[in-house]
Amino acid sequence: MKRDNFIEAVSCVIQRHSGVGINKFSIRCGLHKEEFDHLGRWISFAASSKAKIISFNLKKIVCPSKEVHQFPLEALVVQGSSCVQSLYLADASLKPHPGICGFTLLGRLVLEFVEIFGDFSGFLANCSALEDLELIECSGVTNLSIPHQLDKLQHLLIDKMAVEMVESHAADLAHFGYKGKEIPIVLHGLSKLEKATIMFEGSNGLARVFTAVPIILGVKVLNVQAQISAYEQLQKLAPRPCGMFMHLRHMTCGLTVLSLKKPNSDNGVLQLIHCLNVAPQLQTLHLDMIYSYFKASAHDEVAEEEGPHMHRHDHLKTVHISGFPCYKAQAELACCILENARVLDHMEVQPRVAAAICGYADLKNFTVERRFLPGVREWARLASELFGKAITVLDAPSE
Repeated sequence: MKRDNFIEAVSCVIQRHSGVGINKFSIRCGLHKEEFDHLGRWISFAASSKAKIISFNLKKIVCPSKEVHQFPLEALVVQGSSCVQSLYLADASLKPHPGICGFTLLGRLVLEFVEIFGDFSGFLANCSALEDLELIECSGVTNLSIPHQLDKLQHLLIDKMAVEMVESHAADLAHFGYKGKEIPIVLHGLSKLEKATIMFEGSNGLARVFTAVPIILGVKVLNVQAQISAYEQLQKLAPRPCGMFMHLRHMTCGLTVLSLKKPNSDNGVLQLIHCLNVAPQLQTLHLDMIYSYFKASAHDEVAEEEGPHMHRHDHLKTVHISGFPCYKAQAELACCILENARVLDHMEVQPRVAAAICGYADLKNFTVERRFLPGVREWARLASELFGKAITVLDAPSE
């Protein structure tokens, strides 16, 4: 539907609707500056109708501009209170301040491509029922501070924001997600943190996740997305008990391997052995790998380094590896796991990457073809006989 027709249709509906019985009010439409008056009327209708779920996606699919609408949070408060329980806002600006009250029922807040001006932490302090907070590619916040008043907050996601520090005082946080450059992350009182999703930008992201984010040491579930460079020396992780992931049970790891040589010539993926060594209670490992290689210059060349030694694992039961065309280092990693995971009786390997693992690479450019299947099956047969454990080779998905 053309934008003009869409605006007319929405305005017609809200003029004829009594506003009674509305549970969700959702708008997805990019507006020009001269059309912002319509948006104001839609927001007022959503508030007066006491809708519990409100979504305004103002992304401009065609002819995007830098003009964004300043979303009036105050307009969602009617007679001192708001009925909104879930609010999603995309491609707008906010000017929050501590004086905006009434969001006592707000349980979920998602902001995407939103410019934030003002006292965001002060506004959050008045949203005491908030359980889910997601900030995706928002701007305007330098130091993000989550106040202690959010004692019900369970899920916090910070995705590709240009912040210099994150500090949270939310005592009951159960899941923390961060994607972006490496910054100081301080989370207070997190005895209940069970799950973390971390992606550090940069080629040494895998090692930095395990060494630079001590607040995730107590998690049971860890999702890691990282780039690793084959030309880097293998990063060693501290073997000290204080640096051990003693509670970690399930790990999903998406690796983009940046190789200076052909993929079969590097051993960068062996860095994962260091990660397994500091997680002695691990039960489930899901590993996705994708390779991107480029021609090395003379100063990039480094001497080959001996791979790390894997410690004995007494709890690792389930291992799935995708993006496994059986490159030399991949086969060495798999054999290390088969040899040292004493209770593991079955491993799955898949030549192709089963799903997109991160935003660094276009999977269409790095698809592993079916020609690798015979070699992977032969390796699986020999390894199964050597270690006495079943290895299933999953066929590539049909085109």
